[in-house]
Amino acid sequence: MNITKILKGVLASAVLLAGSGPLLADNDWPSDIKIGTASQGGSYSIIGSGIASLISDQLGINASAEITGGPVQNVTMVETGDHQIALATLGPAKAAWDGQSTLAPGMEHKNLRALFPMYVTPFQVITLRKSGIETVADLEGKRINFGPATGTGGTYWPLILDTLDVSYSERFSGGSDAAGQLTDGLIDAIAFAGGVPVPFFSQLTVEADVLMFGLTEEERQTVMAEMPVFAPFNIVGGTYQGHDYDQETVGMWNFAITSGEMPEDMAYEITKTVLTNHEYMTQVHSVMKDMVADNWEANQVIPYHPGAARYLREAGFEIPDELIGQ
Repeated sequence: MNITKILKGVLASAVLLAGSGPLLADNDWPSDIKIGTASQGGSYSIIGSGIASLISDQLGINASAEITGGPVQNVTMVETGDHQIALATLGPAKAAWDGQSTLAPGMEHKNLRALFPMYVTPFQVITLRKSGIETVADLEGKRINFGPATGTGGTYWPLILDTLDVSYSERFSGGSDAAGQLTDGLIDAIAFAGGVPVPFFSQLTVEADVLMFGLTEEERQTVMAEMPVFAPFNIVGGTYQGHDYDQETVGMWNFAITSGEMPEDMAYEITKTVLTNHEYMTQVHSVMKDMVADNWEANQVIPYHPGAARYLREAGFEIPDELIGQ
């Protein structure tokens, strides 16, 4: 699949519908911005490329999607100024804000600012059907790949299993590499977190006889009681080939995060551009159907950038002053 060609085709349609050309960047805007995503084969890399194409074509900024270790690394790269936008789940973002990042422990990320909501990331497991692993309890003592070490799954799946008293042998890698390890018999399962459908999960349903599952209701309640950053989530049957049953699990909201150093009018235009091109973003990835301004309330932990808050207020939403950064 040539993602670049697909994005260009989708974006061309969006531009025709918008009926206007790119907005030229102001002099105080950076000419280039980097958007931190995650490993290849995951949802972030596709979504980040879509956002970068939209910003480049609509706002006249040279935006690029960068392959990274995921949310934990992304928010630190924004805090240090190496990247201008991070795609991140709110759990790692809040931990970094509090100085509890596993990548930069003790470093409070007080310059982080929220731009716009994206979608909820569910947590799910995929195994080879012949392994006999059908539940989280069956993962006891197994070799499990959690995705990138600084990704949402790599950070929170070990915490989930620890909370449920399940022991394991951990592995970390990009999504595509994890898929290869599973089919080669080097690991027993992949416990991952990503927007559904996760691209390499979908590929595995074609290449191998696999089984996916989430958490039982009891496990879910235990996890949410221990870690309030989680919320209930249901992966609808039919999302993946050969899996016509619902998968109950937990999920975590994803937001686009920037720095307080971003010019206010730039943050305003980026937020407005992305949120008003909803149809384009849902064509980039179906999970972006939840990328609507109405979901701004899902974030109560990272202050909004003043520019993003200005757009949201203009759109009719009452963003409280205490949730807007300086």
